Amino acid sequence: MFNLAQRLIFGCVLLAGLTIGLAALTHRALAASGQSSLAVAFGLVAVLLATATIAFVLMPVRSLARDARKIAQGSLEHRVEWSGRDSFGAIAAELNRMAVRLRDLRETEAGRRQMEFQLSDAVLQSIFEPVIVTDGKGHLLKTNPAAAELLGEAAKDRMALANTPGGDKILSAIRDAIAMQKPVAAEGDASMLPMRIGKQARSFRLRTTPMRDSEGRLLGTVTTLEDVTSLQDTDRFKTRFLGVASRKLRDPLLLLRRGLYALTQGFAGDLTPLQAELVNAAVQESQKLDDLMADLIEVAEIDVGKRDFNMENLQPLPMLHEARDRYCDQAAEKHIKVVIEAFADLSFVRADRRALRSILDNLLSNAIRFTPEGGEILLAAEEMKEFVQFTVRDTGRGIEAERLSTIFDRFGSASEMGTGLGLALVRRLVESLGGQIAVESRFGHGATFKFTLPVAAVEVVRHPVEVG
Repeated sequence: MFNLAQRLIFGCVLLAGLTIGLAALTHRALAASGQSSLAVAFGLVAVLLATATIAFVLMPVRSLARDARKIAQGSLEHRVEWSGRDSFGAIAAELNRMAVRLRDLRETEAGRRQMEFQLSDAVLQSIFEPVIVTDGKGHLLKTNPAAAELLGEAAKDRMALANTPGGDKILSAIRDAIAMQKPVAAEGDASMLPMRIGKQARSFRLRTTPMRDSEGRLLGTVTTLEDVTSLQDTDRFKTRFLGVASRKLRDPLLLLRRGLYALTQGFAGDLTPLQAELVNAAVQESQKLDDLMADLIEVAEIDVGKRDFNMENLQPLPMLHEARDRYCDQAAEKHIKVVIEAFADLSFVRADRRALRSILDNLLSNAIRFTPEGGEILLAAEEMKEFVQFTVRDTGRGIEAERLSTIFDRFGSASEMGTGLGLALVRRLVESLGGQIAVESRFGHGATFKFTLPVAAVEVVRHPVEVG
């Protein structure tokens, strides 16, 4: 219940009280016997003895308390001076030993932290790609030499960075990473930041990741700019090559299909059953090849910016009905029910009719292809702030988890029944129209594709009388 100092004080007071009490009794006894002067002298001696006892005990305690307080306040070089070998000496020795241990621990921890800081700083400085480090409020803390060379003075100031080409995208990614506390990595053209080092223009892919301490608290963000100029040039070359090759192959393919059509129509005479079977198989394969050529050409046109869009205001519900009508026969063959859920008064979307038709056709044909007989497909549309979200959901076999991240890549969804370009084309069309697309699926439980298109701006038409 009591600490050492309190116990000592209590003991001293008790000892002093006993001494004074004994002196009082002795004083009365001597006074009663007529020895008053002796009684007075004995009382004074008792008081002096009690005072000396208290001072002898309390002074070392107070001194030790002062020394302990200095050590506790951080003066780890301070030492308790006590030459005796009594209990106070043992306490003083332990206080000195504790101060030495604390000093060594502090120096070791400071050295370790300094080593970690130097190591992390050296790692940051040695990274070839530009790296930007911010605190939890988005303020710039540190940049490596690559970022300093790329951004110049903007690498030191957030306001200057905002006025640098591509700087607004960097700051936006940093704000999103802090707000959502998860990595932010744009995809496609949205991730490409055109920068210039000297006279050479480069393209970078932006990635921002939040930093946390051991307890999960947000410390800041790390932004890296991956140089993808060569990859972009290579991809652009491949796109142009595929586009040119596809166009060059279409004329021979067209002649081949015409010849096959003439054979199936009997223009070259009647075919035997085996010949008819071979010709029909060739017709089907030529159709697949023609579809592949068409998809390659369309993807190439979008990638190189040669696809022209005729933007107009379109109603979502009629577009869904038209898509279902185009595939009603294929759905009926597999006894698949196609359900539409959308309100007739949904806002118009601003889009290219041909592009939107292609998007819905690809998604709906995929859904029919992978949905078993007796399944169901949902076509839906709903308004979400400044966008209309379209949904195509099926009850098919779903998509494997490892394929979800590459499902929209070229040839990423290839199968024995498709070209592998349909979903890549869908994504490029959606993004070209100002929307975004996503997929949700669990293998064995169907797939859901959702894409958004911007709502058309409302045009206020004023009556001539109102005008004037």
